[in-house]
Amino acid sequence: MLIGGPLRNPDEVVTDNFVCSSPIPPISKEYFEYLQSRGVTHFKVPLSWTQLLPTGLSSQPKQPVVACYQTLLKQLLEVGLEPVVILHGSTVPETLRSRYGGWESQQLVEMFQQYAEFAFRKFGALAHTWVTLSDVNVDGQQEGASNLLENIFQLNKKVYQLYHQMFPGVGRRLSLGLRGAGISSVSQIKDLTTIDFLSVHLEYNCASASNFAEELRRLQISSGNLPILILKITVEGCSYDKFQLLGNFIQALTNNDMQIIGCDMMEMLGELDPLDVPNRYQTVWNKFESETTTERDLFLNESFPDGFQWATSSESFKVEGGWMEGGKGETIWDRFGHENQAFENQTADLACDSYNKVDYDVYLLRGLHVNTFQFSISWARIFPSGHRSSQSEKGALYYDKLINTLLESDIQPVVTLYHWDLPQALQEYGGWTNASIVEAFEDYADFCFSRFGDRVKTWNTFSSPWVVSHAGYGTGEHPPGVKDYVVASYQVTHNILKSHAEAWHVYNDKYRKTQGGKVGIALNSDWAEPTDPSRPEDVAAADRYLQFMLGWFAHPIFVNGDYPTTLKTQIEQKRNECPLSEPARLPVFTAEESKRIHGTADFFGLNHYTSRLVNDSDGGCNPGPHGVGDFKTHVDPSWSSTASDWIFSAPWGLRRLLKYISVEYLQDTKVPIHITGNGMPTEYEGDTINDTHRVEYMKSYINEALKAMSLDGVDVQRFTVQSLMDGFEGRQGYSERFGLHYVDFNDNDRPRTPKQSAYFYAQVIGQNGFNSSRGYVSKEAFKQYPHKASSLSSSEVPSKSKIVWEKFSHQTKFKTKMYHYGTFPDGFHWGVSSSAYQIEGGWNADGKGPSVWDTFTHKPGSIPGNPDGDVACDSYNRLDEDLYMLRALRTKSYRFSLSWSRIFPDGRRSSLNQKGVDYYNRLIDGLLAYNITPMVTLYHWDLPQALQTLGGWENVAMIDICNDFCDFCFATFGDRVKFWMTFNQPQTIAWSGYGLGQIPPNVKKPGTAPYTVAHNLIKAHAKAYHTYDDKYRKTQGGLVSIALNADWVEPVDVNVPREVVAADRALQFQLGWFAHPIFKNGDYPDAMKWQVGNKSELQGLPETRLPSFTEEEKSLIKGTADMFCVNHYTTKIASHATLRLSPQSYVYDQDLTEEEEGDSPTTAISKQRAVAWGLRRLLNWIKEEYGDPEIYITENGVATETKTTWDDTARVFYYKTYIDEALKAHDLDGVKVKGYIATSLMDSFEWLHGYNVGFGLHHVDFTNPNRPRTPKYSAHYYYQVMKDNGFPEPDDEKVLHGHFRKDFIWSTATASYQIEGGWRADGKGLSIWDKFAHTPLRVFNDDNGDIACDSYHKVEEDVTMLKELKVTHYRFSISWSRVLPDGTIKNINEAGLNYYHRLVDGLLAANIQPHITLYHWDLPQALQDVGGWENDTIVLRFKDYADFIFRSLGHKVKFWITINEPYNIANVGHGYGAAAPGISFRPGTLPYIVGHNLLKAHAEAWHLYNEKYRPSQKGIISITINSDWSEPRNPHKQEDIDAARRVVEFYIGWFAHPVFNGDYSDVMKTIILERSLAAGLSKSRLPEFTPEEIKRIKGTYDYFGFNHYTTVLAFPVAYGNLQHYDADRGAGTIADRTWLDSGSSWLKVSPFGFRKILNFIKEEYGNPPIIITENGISERGPIDLDDFHRSYYYEKYINQVLKAYLLDDVDIRGYTAWSLMDNLEWATGFSERFGLFYVNHSDPNLTRVAKTSVARYATIIKCNGFPNGTHECLDPEPEDDTTSITALPAPGDTVSFLGMKLSISDAETGLVTTFSLLVVAAFGAIWS
Repeated sequence: MLIGGPLRNPDEVVTDNFVCSSPIPPISKEYFEYLQSRGVTHFKVPLSWTQLLPTGLSSQPKQPVVACYQTLLKQLLEVGLEPVVILHGSTVPETLRSRYGGWESQQLVEMFQQYAEFAFRKFGALAHTWVTLSDVNVDGQQEGASNLLENIFQLNKKVYQLYHQMFPGVGRRLSLGLRGAGISSVSQIKDLTTIDFLSVHLEYNCASASNFAEELRRLQISSGNLPILILKITVEGCSYDKFQLLGNFIQALTNNDMQIIGCDMMEMLGELDPLDVPNRYQTVWNKFESETTTERDLFLNESFPDGFQWATSSESFKVEGGWMEGGKGETIWDRFGHENQAFENQTADLACDSYNKVDYDVYLLRGLHVNTFQFSISWARIFPSGHRSSQSEKGALYYDKLINTLLESDIQPVVTLYHWDLPQALQEYGGWTNASIVEAFEDYADFCFSRFGDRVKTWNTFSSPWVVSHAGYGTGEHPPGVKDYVVASYQVTHNILKSHAEAWHVYNDKYRKTQGGKVGIALNSDWAEPTDPSRPEDVAAADRYLQFMLGWFAHPIFVNGDYPTTLKTQIEQKRNECPLSEPARLPVFTAEESKRIHGTADFFGLNHYTSRLVNDSDGGCNPGPHGVGDFKTHVDPSWSSTASDWIFSAPWGLRRLLKYISVEYLQDTKVPIHITGNGMPTEYEGDTINDTHRVEYMKSYINEALKAMSLDGVDVQRFTVQSLMDGFEGRQGYSERFGLHYVDFNDNDRPRTPKQSAYFYAQVIGQNGFNSSRGYVSKEAFKQYPHKASSLSSSEVPSKSKIVWEKFSHQTKFKTKMYHYGTFPDGFHWGVSSSAYQIEGGWNADGKGPSVWDTFTHKPGSIPGNPDGDVACDSYNRLDEDLYMLRALRTKSYRFSLSWSRIFPDGRRSSLNQKGVDYYNRLIDGLLAYNITPMVTLYHWDLPQALQTLGGWENVAMIDICNDFCDFCFATFGDRVKFWMTFNQPQTIAWSGYGLGQIPPNVKKPGTAPYTVAHNLIKAHAKAYHTYDDKYRKTQGGLVSIALNADWVEPVDVNVPREVVAADRALQFQLGWFAHPIFKNGDYPDAMKWQVGNKSELQGLPETRLPSFTEEEKSLIKGTADMFCVNHYTTKIASHATLRLSPQSYVYDQDLTEEEEGDSPTTAISKQRAVAWGLRRLLNWIKEEYGDPEIYITENGVATETKTTWDDTARVFYYKTYIDEALKAHDLDGVKVKGYIATSLMDSFEWLHGYNVGFGLHHVDFTNPNRPRTPKYSAHYYYQVMKDNGFPEPDDEKVLHGHFRKDFIWSTATASYQIEGGWRADGKGLSIWDKFAHTPLRVFNDDNGDIACDSYHKVEEDVTMLKELKVTHYRFSISWSRVLPDGTIKNINEAGLNYYHRLVDGLLAANIQPHITLYHWDLPQALQDVGGWENDTIVLRFKDYADFIFRSLGHKVKFWITINEPYNIANVGHGYGAAAPGISFRPGTLPYIVGHNLLKAHAEAWHLYNEKYRPSQKGIISITINSDWSEPRNPHKQEDIDAARRVVEFYIGWFAHPVFNGDYSDVMKTIILERSLAAGLSKSRLPEFTPEEIKRIKGTYDYFGFNHYTTVLAFPVAYGNLQHYDADRGAGTIADRTWLDSGSSWLKVSPFGFRKILNFIKEEYGNPPIIITENGISERGPIDLDDFHRSYYYEKYINQVLKAYLLDDVDIRGYTAWSLMDNLEWATGFSERFGLFYVNHSDPNLTRVAKTSVARYATIIKCNGFPNGTHECLDPEPEDDTTSITALPAPGDTVSFLGMKLSISDAETGLVTTFSLLVVAAFGAIWS
């Protein structure tokens, strides 16, 4: 028994035993734990007789004292200490002595016996060892002492008997405590009384000569050999430093001859007051205090354990942006920013735009190579109001996407449920101060666990909750800005702890078993050190600092479910000291709450950034940690500062803090530590990329974590660097940058650029620490590639490959462009490329020799601006940065070239430069470490200058010199490189380098040198191939080829044989020049030999300029390629030509000219248009020409201008179209396409273009010496293509089988002016379109509607067409001026009205319901003359007109439309002026005025019908609104998303919002008002409705009439102070290049948008019934009744309607195809044809002829949708061939345009140009 105690009373001035007269000291349990940790087993507990029984009567106990002792005894047992209970001391209490006398009083003895029985009853179950009386003096110096001692012995005997009667069990002991020098003289003590052992108090003096062991032996004898317990020992005169006492004790106690069963340890432990217990902080501080600075900062070059988790982090409100997207609720940080509380009034509204940039962020993570990413969920994005009832599915889908994208990239998500961004709705009710938030958080956590827990296995409930309590509710620096450190701050912590615990229990009870994850909490803490380590007060203050910061949260969770004793004691002390000003109010946990909180963490999350020096200081009565905690903090001036005034670099603090946590909190709770946040900020400005300060910070802190693990045994399992990228840093806004990646917050694209710290961290991760000896290790074995060589016969002239033109050139543009969905086979080689001179730089570094390009670029004037590759991308010094990009892309292959002069500076092996070799070894090893296949080009144009001085490639000696270089490379790198290309684009080398002399070596011998050089290149290639084949292939198993360049060449007229021959010849001269010898027969193609031979003879030369191969050379050359590698960029149009004989030239030898393919988009390089379809044809030609080889596309890409940085949509379109053409070649044509290499990895030195253009997937800032690399939009797109292995068919493209509702409306449509003709027939009045079409330059080809389709005279024919279509309805419009010539009811034209009666009657007779549009743009000119739609009186005029029509036709017509496409009337007719009435001079006001009146006119007509005619006529009436759907040009960019939203709001919303929701939308009203005021106007240009008008217009619909044709891609455009519709909308639009064209420049086939806009209508306008009143496609050019494109369009678009109906529950009632027949398509005349039926305008009878689309549309109608499989509706009907077409216009026919007779195609071009200029002119005046 090693005995401690008793407990001292801290409230007593004079130290005394604790007697339960006051509460148990809060620190008692920690004191007991400390004693137990030092080996103490028992603890003395003296009871107070007078405190327990103040009256002396056992029937009248003091219950609080009883409870106090019971609690004390339980505490001892809980920590593993056995109580030794002492009933009483030896002296009689004065209160009892005065009444009963001393121990000689029998009455007192009886009282004691009753007291003993009471004590045994109350406490006997809690203690097994008892002492009746302690310190009974046996020296006998006082008179009567022997009698007194005898009475005490007898009393003890009775108590002993009583005790053992009450507790007869084994293990119970009772004794009497004796003291005094004469104890050993009392003979046979056990005969005098009854005891189980002898309990003694000994006094020992080290200075005396007495032998302690001998004294114990005498005591043993006198006791009758009873076991002895040394209950107390008093020591004097002992020297502790000599360990004398300890030595004597050990010697005596270990003597086996004596039964010493226990000993008082307090002397050896010191007179410890509980408050003076050396706590765990002291223990840790003692461990490190003596370290020298050198020892402290010693760097540990070791690795972390395998499986260590490397992470980086972000926080929702700092990065996501999208603050209102997807229904997200407002957060307290949103409110904070909008109240201008952050730096420079910045907000997190956009932040890093991560809400739209999941792919961008995960790209960075792949580049970093982290295996873990920690991010937080925005509570308000999931539950906008904070409660489940408000759940936003779009918010949850965002996190689904993020989590899934992480897992796809093998990155584990770590999710923080709460990182400071409380829903503002919850804050309105008190936020974290309101106890109800515990339940709300529990429910939120429950949702997250259930939704994401199948994929998320690590959860932080909170991150840095101390900051919430401290800054959010204490100092008020953070939102919600509460300044209450007395109550609120502590209450917040209380509720957070309970919230955390409930979330943990939810996971533990509901999800852990199935999901298998872990839940913890991420607590933030500084490390604290004493300012003066020699002052115990400062040491204690440092401990208090940690308890107030870390212990506040950690102690309840990890220790005992309650706040730390230090915290509670300090607060209680301050409350006592400050009765007049409460400094703090600490809530109290119930016992149940404490139990529920304790142990609720599966790991200890730590956020640590800095340290503090702390000293003791009287905080007075000031609230807050410094005041209540009595400490002050400082920083050492030597500590490195950061951009933050609270973060200073003191890395050793992390190691010490980790050790402290492990001993303070994790001794019993054995869980690992996750470092969940560590980082430092830099300034916003300055050298943002080269963040060396952060690198040093990270290096030091990560190493300290390593030390804690390796040297201190701390279990750390994760290190998280904060943060992934710069973000919104709270109050500091964007002024502080924590990111590993730089974010440009001045650019709305928010580009992310890796800093040097990102590359450093990736390096640490790659090495798993700091052991640089860990090399790269490939994760998979190298593949052995098959060797395949071939030999084919010579090509014919023209080659048999002309079948490619026969197969493809007759395709329509529509079919050519049709997109193909599918994927490449597994194992497809995706890659990116670069070349040495373009990227490496280091032009003379480490012994590199000059190349011809060095010489060329160093000569001034060689390239405009004198750019050079001296530094280029500096890849020679930035290998890790290049590897970062490749990792991020997850490319399978990387094609790069070797710099010959870097390896052999003078071109020969004797000059070997080992440092150059080392560079390529590091590159190759680095690639293989990440499973990236190196594809190495041996020569990419950069010949060593030393070899050029020998003649370069004109010198035949180059063949052997080159072979030696190749041999060296095969031997050195071939163990790891399995793909080799000998030369890149030898045709460019030969022609541009030695013919044109444009590139080095700048030789201008166009007639001879190209052929000589090519001859030598081919032989050099063949020799290198055989060297590999003979020496290395067997052991290395690689492939060797040559990368040839080829444009596709299309004949100018595929129907003319000599043009096909010319195109074939062009290919043979470019591609066949090299491919024919290598892949066919070892010799040049006959087309070349024939052309060059004949030209040479005509030039009078004795022999051909084309060299000849010997038979031996041919044999060596043919078959020297294991694969066909082709570089391709563009397509040319070839025409046969007879070219000049002088001067001699390779290009004149070809006898052809080449032009651009004019219909395709231009690029940044002249004559290099993006002609995607050419790639498919080229691949097919190679297949046919060269025996179906395996083909690798080794270069393909597009140049953009330098001003195009990261938002390179053009490059995305390029890859989207070109790669799809390669996929078509593979899937549809059987071409063996094996790989695709995108050009290029990054912007680089682009040869003669210098740095003026860029081909890169990554932007490189060449103005910055760090050459920062930033991923472009195209990098993310290309990654997705590679990940998908092509283009899997999206759901939007998949056909949905199913049917529409039984009463679905199937219709087609026309408009009066477009078809009727009869413009002056039978009294018809003039309309504005009559005048517009008769105005010069208004309508293409001077077309007009005077006759149009002559439907005024062809009712029967029109009805016949409708019957053939099988429509149920026919939508047509009434010509206002035909029935009311002057627009008023004063003048009614009965003849005109009768036409409509006949039409309606004819329809009804055919069982077709008429669907009448009252106004389809053809206003009576008489009304236009008085202001038209600008004049308010038009409202009543329209109402009168409607009344007349309802009255005349309403008894037969049940479907009405008031106005068709008010947008076009208002904006196109009165803004752009491109339609009647052609007004364009007031674009800022007039369209809005006209729109205003159109809405009022519609409303009046609707109310008229509703009130006057509906009861009897039973019809339905509405307005038809048209709109495109709009998608963002870049879907990852918030400003493009906003622009797309504005396009839709300003298009459909302009008119739909007032009708369906009431008034114009807030978006329109706000924007137009703000822009109007900014331009100096006094009010908005958008008219206002009165409240009465709003009420009158709202709800004026029976269905939503909707016209839709296409979709656009939107992006923001700033128009300055221009005042017009487009400027108000603030958006430009383009089309995706993959969308199929139509005959109208504005109409692209984009079916997916139809479903989206139908859903928009459903969501925005309350799911009204929708009748699609127009939808169709046009064509132009030659007449072709096989209108495949129209059938395709209708199938795709109608199927999207079916999806909206069946899958999305959109209430769609009908569909109308535009148009029944070709007609006057407004300003484009008859050039654009939308009709299902062709109208032959060459025939005076205007014959109508069905196109093939008629049958397809009729079948869809018959089937009422799309049946699955066979169905009777699909059975063909007998064809009716009675209708025949008359002569069609010949392709060469001319039309009149602007007074000129032009071909149809030229006139069409003129029309488009003129229309564009017209729009520009409309706004030009405003610009000026």
